[in-house]
Amino acid sequence: MKLGKILSVVVVVLSFWCALSAEDAGAKPVMVHYMPWFESQPFTGGWGWHWTMNHFNPSVNNTNGYSEIASWYYPVEGPYDSADPAVLEYQVLLMKLSGIDGVIVDWYGTDNYNDYALINQRTLDMASYIQKAGMQFCLCYEDSTIQTEINGNFITSANAISHAQQTMLYVQTNYFNIPGYLHWNNMPVLLNFGPQYFKTSANWTSIFSVLNATNQPAFFTEDSRLSVGQGAFDWPPMYLSQNGVLSDASMQYYLIEFEISGAAWPAYISTAFPRFHDIYQQAGVGSSFGYLDDQNGNTLRETLSRAMTNASIAVQIATWNDFGEGTIIEPTINKVSGCALIDTNQSTTLYGYADLGIVQDLRRQYLNANFPYHTNDLALPMQLLNMRELYGNGNAIISSELNRTFTNILSGNLSFARLQLSGVQSGMPVIYNLSLTNNQLQFFVGGYLSQNGFQVETSSNLLKWQTVSVFPGTTNQSIFNVSLSSGSSPLFFRIQND
Repeated sequence: MKLGKILSVVVVVLSFWCALSAEDAGAKPVMVHYMPWFESQPFTGGWGWHWTMNHFNPSVNNTNGYSEIASWYYPVEGPYDSADPAVLEYQVLLMKLSGIDGVIVDWYGTDNYNDYALINQRTLDMASYIQKAGMQFCLCYEDSTIQTEINGNFITSANAISHAQQTMLYVQTNYFNIPGYLHWNNMPVLLNFGPQYFKTSANWTSIFSVLNATNQPAFFTEDSRLSVGQGAFDWPPMYLSQNGVLSDASMQYYLIEFEISGAAWPAYISTAFPRFHDIYQQAGVGSSFGYLDDQNGNTLRETLSRAMTNASIAVQIATWNDFGEGTIIEPTINKVSGCALIDTNQSTTLYGYADLGIVQDLRRQYLNANFPYHTNDLALPMQLLNMRELYGNGNAIISSELNRTFTNILSGNLSFARLQLSGVQSGMPVIYNLSLTNNQLQFFVGGYLSQNGFQVETSSNLLKWQTVSVFPGTTNQSIFNVSLSSGSSPLFFRIQND
């Protein structure tokens, strides 16, 4: 009887929702929820808990060569470290090309307890790359840390409020006031995963009282609004699972009820998600929260279309990389044949860049009809990551060229970036960004450049070549200029590494 009521509500409301068009969607940022907690042995010297859950051993490969990790899904770049600059660069480029405006970082405070300080440092690391990419970010504070620290005798319940006040003062100095931090109505946006310890508005009023008047946050809690806050955000409602499965009907009912509540608040944040398939039970961490099928991408299409077209002030995609709960949209390899971690619940699956392709398509449909990027463009960040890993920091000239490639991708100069990467990958110099103005020929030289320098040669017949300019090995952008006489014979140019 209850299920029948749920279904009827879904059908009635969806008939209205599906009638929405691009014109109904206001300008709003598309944010992605991000976990900065991964540690890898190659980068840090040890595998962090989030790759192992004290059960799996990423140092052991299965018969297909993939590391054993605490997830049903496997990152395309392999198990990574959230402090690795090459990985952070790769991730923000993927986000930018996917139509994601910013990042909501899952944040645990600053204390040197468990891995909280490490997570904070990795949050600062990610924030610096978000700023380089011209994107936005904000924090989602986990106040569950307070009870954990009380249980561990790190703090006492008597000083919990004052401890949280000091945490907020740190946030004010190190996050709220830096460029790129997300604001709404001139207030810094702060999400809270809960609340789980400070459950009353009076608690949070006291915590925020130490902040400057200009830094009183636009505060959003999970599911329900506190009076101290502006509203709430939703999350995959796995508690509605029946027999271990969250049905599409129950999911839609939850989303509708949340929007009805949100209409009475000053603001709300609407969350989209691709699937849910945690590995907690297999890792021995606890019981599974349940399973939400991705319906061959339709779960993400449904939830993201709703979030982009409703009255929310921002879209939150949950998540970029929660591998433990399987909600990732970051490119993954799934259902590896012969791997012990086979997703038996899915007969078909989304691989590679399909989730990000959905984000691109829906952004173009609802928010920006001129959004220029497509799934074919999403391979560029991985090519750049591969070249970073190949050359590391041992070749300053190539590293500088890869820095320029990063800038070209961010600027939308993808054709230049492709030439640069193809040159580096093939070990050849390349010519790009060629122009001819008032008989003045100019082009950039990039790709793989020798540390000994290179020379520009010219020919009128492709048989005999003459050196016209010699460049030393340099980390600066190499630009060649030459004046051409009006009516002169055609000239050909080539680059030769010394």
